[in-house]
Amino acid sequence: MPTITVDKAALFKELEREYTTEEFDELCFEFGIELDEDTSQSTKPEDQAQPPQLKIEIPANRYDMLCFEGIALNLRVFLEKQQLPKWKLSPPQSGELETITVKEETTQIRPLVSGVVLRNIKFTQERYDSFIALQDKLHQNLARQRTLVSIGTHDLDTIKGPFTYEALSPEEIKFTPLNQSKEMNGKELMEFYDKDKHLGRYLHIIRDSPVYPVIYDSNRTVLSLPPIINGNHSKITLDTKNVLVEITALDKTKVEIVNHILVAMFAGYAESIEPLKIISPHNNESREAPDLTPRVFPAEVDYLNQVTGLDLPKDEISKLLAKMGHDVKPSSSDKNILDVAVPITRADVLHQADIMEDYAIAYGFNKLPRFYPNKSSAVAAPLPINKLADIVRLESAAAGWTEVLPLILCSHEENFAWLNRKDDGNTAIKLANPKTAEYQLVRTSLLPGLLKTINSNRHHAVPIKVFEVSDVGFKDESQERKTRNERHFGAAIMGKTSGFEQVHGLLDRLMLMLRSVFITREEGLKNPKLGGYWIEELDDPTFLKGHSAAIKLNLDGKNHTIGVFGILHPSVLQKFELPYPVSTVEFNLEVFM
Repeated sequence: MPTITVDKAALFKELEREYTTEEFDELCFEFGIELDEDTSQSTKPEDQAQPPQLKIEIPANRYDMLCFEGIALNLRVFLEKQQLPKWKLSPPQSGELETITVKEETTQIRPLVSGVVLRNIKFTQERYDSFIALQDKLHQNLARQRTLVSIGTHDLDTIKGPFTYEALSPEEIKFTPLNQSKEMNGKELMEFYDKDKHLGRYLHIIRDSPVYPVIYDSNRTVLSLPPIINGNHSKITLDTKNVLVEITALDKTKVEIVNHILVAMFAGYAESIEPLKIISPHNNESREAPDLTPRVFPAEVDYLNQVTGLDLPKDEISKLLAKMGHDVKPSSSDKNILDVAVPITRADVLHQADIMEDYAIAYGFNKLPRFYPNKSSAVAAPLPINKLADIVRLESAAAGWTEVLPLILCSHEENFAWLNRKDDGNTAIKLANPKTAEYQLVRTSLLPGLLKTINSNRHHAVPIKVFEVSDVGFKDESQERKTRNERHFGAAIMGKTSGFEQVHGLLDRLMLMLRSVFITREEGLKNPKLGGYWIEELDDPTFLKGHSAAIKLNLDGKNHTIGVFGILHPSVLQKFELPYPVSTVEFNLEVFM
């Protein structure tokens, strides 16, 4: 969760009260945030050398509290010192809106754009710093390191509309980047910032694209090269009066959330909020952004009271929800319904349950009545697959095998090439932007983790016998999330002999505990309804030729291949740097459910 540092004296001035550290900590707890540190109590020289600061930990979903203004505003509303503002758009004095025309070429790289104009804004150094810091926090959190959304802010008095949002080849784009004096084209800019600690980590977003996104004014002055950097020509300063905010994105929802947050946090310093007109000729679309209309959610009074254990009337519920920034009115169609107008700052409110949570926070979690409902489905019980996994886990441990818990992520090579397996492109769940080459995809087998664990412990005496009962992941277009988990059992033994008979013996013991009897292949094929399991030779490149077998199971009148065991191929041992022979077994547990 992000931690926001605010000036202690300034925040207490906004809250119209001096709090002790304990009192403010309690206030934060009641509201659902956390005081991480009060630097006035710190003995660190760097903390004592500056005015006291409060470091406040903000929930990941509260994007409206990523700056001083958001924290002060929400706490003032919670303390009933003010009502949440009702932000409204104002028409420009000239009578014509500033426009951004989107060119069709942007669909190749970053197709969405939004924005707003803040007129006659009054910056101080503190407000300016907060304005920049909020953009950075939004880039890191909601915008996913600028991959989904990026923000550009410009001094509107230094540029001239109408504006165009285009996508051109890197060599065609020439401008002076922010805080630089030399003009560069897109390719030169990539080379210039390649080693930059701040901007270098964003270059990959567009670097390999044949076209780069760029925003021009009517004089072909470059405003920005999103999502990398703004132009120096239109940079904002403390003297800036009119700010143009442009936001480019890949996500239609997030681009408007970012726009709403910026408006809500800094419109209080401006005289008016002017919309931008976004024109997309290739989509036959023309719209004005942002839309500051609150979203109206229906909330059932009975539901709110039942879940929280309260029994408050509608007017009391309305007052409590107002403390969380909501505007509540009774529904005209149903006496049991409240129409809750959710403000533009609360993108985290998606369901009736979120409104119930705000109701409970406003009332006070510690004051909620404690009771056990007469009818409840919330009595804890393990999932059947977990009970089954525990049976297998206990039996393996009793047989002298050691349980290990490797990471669920691994490299592409470990999951495929090192096991002599091929990637068909339709099996593994791959990370779009992995942090390191070691964590590129979700494992489709337990073997890489087991073998890496043995590798890390190869200095111990052999035999080393380890097992794991955990999930692997697969792509699955039939599922809502296009993926599925599968609970597997896996075991591996490294010793001076192959250990094949030991994994075979472990398999037989586990099958016995899973109430699956051993039958011959002929019996299984002849009578699929017989039940039981058998093994048959398998030619698998992961294993030594002639020393591997598939595990077959009769289930529901059908024959299933549920796993494989055998002696690993020497090339696999070489890749994982294992000095002795290794035998492994792995099978799918979920077929026994």
